[in-house]
Amino acid sequence: MSLRFSAAVAVLLFGGLQSAALAGEALTTNQPDDSLSFVDLTAMKEVARIKVGGKPAGIALSPDKSRAYITAPDSKELVEVDAVKRIVVRRLKLGGGPLGIAMHPTKQEIYVADWYTHKILIIDAVKFAVVGEIAVGKSPSGLAVTPDGSLLLSADRESDAVSIIDIASRKRIASIPVGKHPFGITIDPSGKRAYTANVKSDDVTVIDIPARKVIGHVPTGRRPYVVALADGRGFSTDQYGGSVTVFDLATLAPIKKIRACDHPEGIEADSSDSNVYVSCWGDDVLLRLDPTALKITGKAAVGDGPRAFGKFLR
Repeated sequence: MSLRFSAAVAVLLFGGLQSAALAGEALTTNQPDDSLSFVDLTAMKEVARIKVGGKPAGIALSPDKSRAYITAPDSKELVEVDAVKRIVVRRLKLGGGPLGIAMHPTKQEIYVADWYTHKILIIDAVKFAVVGEIAVGKSPSGLAVTPDGSLLLSADRESDAVSIIDIASRKRIASIPVGKHPFGITIDPSGKRAYTANVKSDDVTVIDIPARKVIGHVPTGRRPYVVALADGRGFSTDQYGGSVTVFDLATLAPIKKIRACDHPEGIEADSSDSNVYVSCWGDDVLLRLDPTALKITGKAAVGDGPRAFGKFLR
């Protein structure tokens, strides 16, 4: 996989920030555009776009969602954005190939996957400095932290495996074989199951986290990117299929393929499970999907090449 990512920054006016924040927002990293779009989720309309640079890809939000942390693979940086004022605050040079990113649910600690050096960087969000690193499998991609903050999971793409890391001890405690080339990884609200989107085997692997074992696989469309969970269902963005594969979380049986857009990538459900949002790399839009009716209910134009790889809803 190439790490040619992109970034752009164009700060818009401050007016309307409060109403947009109250309505709920999506923040999409737009790679070729070198930018970050802010989308009002009630109006389904882009309300601001700021320049980020470095071909932004991964995104995570602080526990209070006032800050966004963005990986910029081309400039090899971590970028901090004030999501309320919509400005870039700080930049941290990391080197290597920063890609996947996650934040601790309660602590001011950020985790960044380095694609080239096969390790996870630990960043103190207050000092904005690297304070540690953990070796994992080859080419770590997606990252996710369990809701209790005890474990960090890394989808190690070139190792066809998922690393489980004990956050307190900073040690990898397990490596679980999954499908071919896992990229995105998602943990359910209970912290008991993880779901990897495997881009080469065209399936989702389901992991029992406490048991440290695979408990099932779900066939998807071509080149699944990442999985969202809502209303008792899983939703996989199928990049090359232009679809979202829907499956039952209890039985793991496929339910439907929804025709979505050109190269759907980042996907996340809102906190109420009322809507699922999909970034569309090829069509430069953010889609809203009803997880019960399984229909597209809205669309917002954003910057060129939205990736939104990570947690992007606030």
